[in-house]
Amino acid sequence: FKISKFRSYYLVKFLGIAFLGIGLWAWNEKFSVFLGIIFFLELTAGVLAFVFKDWIKDQLYFFINNNIRAYRDDIDLQNLIDFTQEYWQCCGAFGADDWNLNIYFNCTDSNASRERCGVPFSCCTKDPAEDVINTQCGYDARQKPEVDQQIVIYTKGCVPQFEKWLQDNLTIVAGIFIGIALLQIFGICLAQNLVSDIEAVRASW
Repeated sequence: FKISKFRSYYLVKFLGIAFLGIGLWAWNEKFSVFLGIIFFLELTAGVLAFVFKDWIKDQLYFFINNNIRAYRDDIDLQNLIDFTQEYWQCCGAFGADDWNLNIYFNCTDSNASRERCGVPFSCCTKDPAEDVINTQCGYDARQKPEVDQQIVIYTKGCVPQFEKWLQDNLTIVAGIFIGIALLQIFGICLAQNLVSDIEAVRASW
């Protein structure tokens, strides 16, 4: 594991230096400046995402929790959260108790909502035999013992589930980004060839 990690580090470093060199080469050409800027911005974003991954994780946590607070205020936001929780099979940012942030789902004694101590239906585990979604399946779910909660709802948070998905699909994600980078490098090369052709035509006049 340590050896593969060591090799991965130097592979990433080599690719970074290669991309940087190509970007600098493109920077000197008039028709390649725009492509070079885009390439540098994407490379910078990738490096920053790796360096500040904990900060990004915190921002994702705050983003999800802020949306939990406003869950009933915007139907588009509500649909987005429901889709996220169903797709990642998760509930809340780090767990179902994050829904205490919402005025309809919190467990305070002053909450008169029928959804008190519950979660949205998108947190519920799915029964393949059910053709119709039971929108009340999350009612009172968080009043049950944790062992019983795991049967009814997803207890893992969306942030850990997203991290797990990235780890499981790291090769695919890296392949997509490398493919995009190669396409941009190809575009820069075409722009460079175009500049060379134009200069050759001018020199022949």
